[in-house]
Amino acid sequence: MVKTKFQTVVEIPMFNRKTSYSKKNVFLGSCFTENVGNKMAELKYNVDINPFGILYNPASVANGINILLEELQIDEKELVHHNGLWHSFFHHGKFSDSDKNKTLENINSRLRFSSEYLKSTDFLFVTFGTAWIFEYKKTGEVVSNCHKIPAAEFERRRLSPEEIVNNYLQLLPKVWEQNPECKIIFTVSPVRHWKDSAIENQRSKATLILAIDSIIRKFGTEKCNYFPSYEIMMDELRDYRFYADDMIHVSEVGIDHIWNLFEENLIDESSKFLKNRIQKIKKAFLHRPYNRVSKEYLDFLNIALKQVKELQKEFPNLNFELEKNHFKVEFDEIKKKFEQF
Repeated sequence: MVKTKFQTVVEIPMFNRKTSYSKKNVFLGSCFTENVGNKMAELKYNVDINPFGILYNPASVANGINILLEELQIDEKELVHHNGLWHSFFHHGKFSDSDKNKTLENINSRLRFSSEYLKSTDFLFVTFGTAWIFEYKKTGEVVSNCHKIPAAEFERRRLSPEEIVNNYLQLLPKVWEQNPECKIIFTVSPVRHWKDSAIENQRSKATLILAIDSIIRKFGTEKCNYFPSYEIMMDELRDYRFYADDMIHVSEVGIDHIWNLFEENLIDESSKFLKNRIQKIKKAFLHRPYNRVSKEYLDFLNIALKQVKELQKEFPNLNFELEKNHFKVEFDEIKKKFEQF
C-alpha cells in the first residue's frame, strides 16, 4: 500500500560545520533573526543578536557589518531629531531617546561590544527580509529605519540582485580578513511584506534568494551557506494555522518548527544533550509551588541549586547567575521560615 503524503518536505543543505555551546554566534537582520537568535539565547548559547536592532534589507545589514568591522562610533552629527527623540538612521527606534547623549551612549556602547564579538565569532547568521530600501534624499544614504519622518524625505526603491551581490562580494572578504574562521549562514525571512502587495513581496523575496545564491556560488559552501527558512514556511507549513493572527507573521508553532529544523541541522549532537540539562533548570526556575513553605519545595530548590552548580563547574562559560540567585534566595528564605517553627 502506497503511503499518502500530507506535506511537502524541504530538503535542507548539508552543513559541514555546526555551532555549539563552545562557539560564538552573531545574528543580524530581520525580526525572524531575533526569533531564532532568542531561542538560542534562552538556552544559554553564546549569542549577540542585532546590535543595531532589526534590519530588514541587505544594504542596511551590509552597512551594519561595515560599521562593526571598522569599529566606527556614531557621533551627534549623524543623529536626527524628530518627534522629541534623537534617532540614528543606522539603528532601530529602540535606541532612540529624548536625551541626545543617552542615545549616543546606548548606541556606541553596544557597537563597542559587538565589534569585538564579531572578530572572534564562529558563525554569522544573516537574515534578509526585503529588497526594498529607503534612501534619505538629503544625503543619499540607505536608512535602516525612517523613524516616522515624512515619506517625502525618502526615495523608495527595490534593490536588484546585482546590487546586493556586488555589495557582498566586497564586504565578505573584509569579514574573513579579520576573522578567517567565520562561517556565514544566509536565510530569507518567511515574514511577508504585505504592504508591498502580494506580487511585489514575491519579487522582493525572489531578488533576495537569487542574490544569496550568487554570493554562495562565488565563495563556496565552505565559507557561506543557506538555511531555507522561507521555503520551509511556504511549503512544509503551507497552512494558516502556522501564522499569527495578522496572517502575516509566523505563529509560535511555526517558529518552533523552523527552530527544530535549525537545531537539527546546524547544532552539534553534544550541545543537544547539554540543552536537555539546561531546559530542566529553566523549567525549575519557572516552577511556582502551590505551597512555598514546604519540605518538598525546600528539597526541590536544593536539588535545583546543586544542578546549577554542577553545570557551571562543567561549563564555566555558561551564565546561570539569574537562576542560581533565584534558587539560593528562595532556599534561604524558606529554610529560615522552617527554623522559626
